[in-house]
Amino acid sequence: MTGAGVEGTQAVGGAVDEAAARRREQRGWYWYDWANSVYSTTVLTVFLGPYLTSVTTAAADAHGLVHPLGIPVRAGSFYPYTVSLSLLLSVVAMPLAGAVADRTGRKKPLLGCCAYTGAAATAGMFFLGGDRYLLGGALLILANVAFVVSTMLYNSFLPQIATPEERDAVSSRGWAFGYAAGALVLLANLALYGAHDSFGLSAGAAVRICLASAGLWWGVFSVIPLRRLRDRRTAAAGAPGAAGGASLGQGRRQLAETLRGMRRHPLTLSFLLAYLVYNDGVQTVITQASVYGSEELGLDQSTLIVAVLLVQVLAAAGALLMGRLARRYGAQRTILASLAAWTLTVAAGYALPARAPVWFFALAAGIGLVLGGSQALSRSLFSQLVPRGREAEYFSAYEISDRGVSWLGPLVFGVTYQLTGSYRDAIVSLVAFFLIGFVLLARVPVGRAIAAAGNPVPDRI
Repeated sequence: MTGAGVEGTQAVGGAVDEAAARRREQRGWYWYDWANSVYSTTVLTVFLGPYLTSVTTAAADAHGLVHPLGIPVRAGSFYPYTVSLSLLLSVVAMPLAGAVADRTGRKKPLLGCCAYTGAAATAGMFFLGGDRYLLGGALLILANVAFVVSTMLYNSFLPQIATPEERDAVSSRGWAFGYAAGALVLLANLALYGAHDSFGLSAGAAVRICLASAGLWWGVFSVIPLRRLRDRRTAAAGAPGAAGGASLGQGRRQLAETLRGMRRHPLTLSFLLAYLVYNDGVQTVITQASVYGSEELGLDQSTLIVAVLLVQVLAAAGALLMGRLARRYGAQRTILASLAAWTLTVAAGYALPARAPVWFFALAAGIGLVLGGSQALSRSLFSQLVPRGREAEYFSAYEISDRGVSWLGPLVFGVTYQLTGSYRDAIVSLVAFFLIGFVLLARVPVGRAIAAAGNPVPDRI
């Protein structure tokens, strides 16, 4: 065999080995969606909102107010305000973590630290009871900040483990994996909560076990991605003083450089602005839907669990379906269609009759069909807009848009209820987020944005 033939054979073999290693890492990456999505579903979406609201109500005075830090707050507003505060704190934590991760090239240890901090705080919710609403608020803040920062670090692996042509499919599979885990654990939650009397448990004790189980699940399954994902040495990590130099001072300087660098990519920022707006509506629906169902519609906990279980099953299918639609019509067009569906679904939620589970299930089905796909495609589309070697920094900005600036929706929801005493008024206020986000996203020239970031432009976007 000639030298050229040997070199060609080696090149093919190397490409095959690289593809196999990439697929193995992708499979490990999916498992973090499997691990942490249970926190999102069991804790944020189903149990903690109604339960923490009931604990806060037990601590309220004769006027229905509690006074954290001496501030009068309606018992029904404490949970959305706490979610909002946790996301504001995430705004501070994420850019620093992203800058340190890119500078040192050691994202995996940071991911592990955040994952197990969040898992421990969530498991600690087992001790939430009586009138200890401040304990619940503190654990929620700690768990949510850790969840948001770890998700940012996890997302930043996507451009490194998938080629541009693979990212829509890989991102969609990750979301589907997470929704499948959420559905599986919710089935167990439903069995425990629905039969809590036969287990000798009160309803409150069953809820606390469900909350703690989410933390245990998060911690156990985080082992798999932490074993399979690998850190990559970056140019910044190889700079003098970078090794062991993950100080906060360096993180702040790198953050300042990130913000200056992002101004050189205004089209990427335009996408982030659109995503900030419409995803604020998505996150608020996720965190407040169970409170709306229990407090305004008078639905019991079992009905809420079944509804969220329906969302999980349909969201997994919806993420895969919308991934296929994106391959045919492009990610941007598919996301725009999902935002139109979100607008109609949330507007319909305002008119739902009380104590009518069938209509609430219909609403859950509508949410499920568009939830996973809109999130998965937004993540994969943004990965095309990130300059190579700046993944964690840019995904910290993305995660600020994803959750870190999603304090506005819960704040609007909480203030609307504070002023009107109506959860219907609070839920319908979220329509504006989807309408404005649709207009902003439609104006982004995505092809030019990808090219401006120095990345190859896929055939369909």
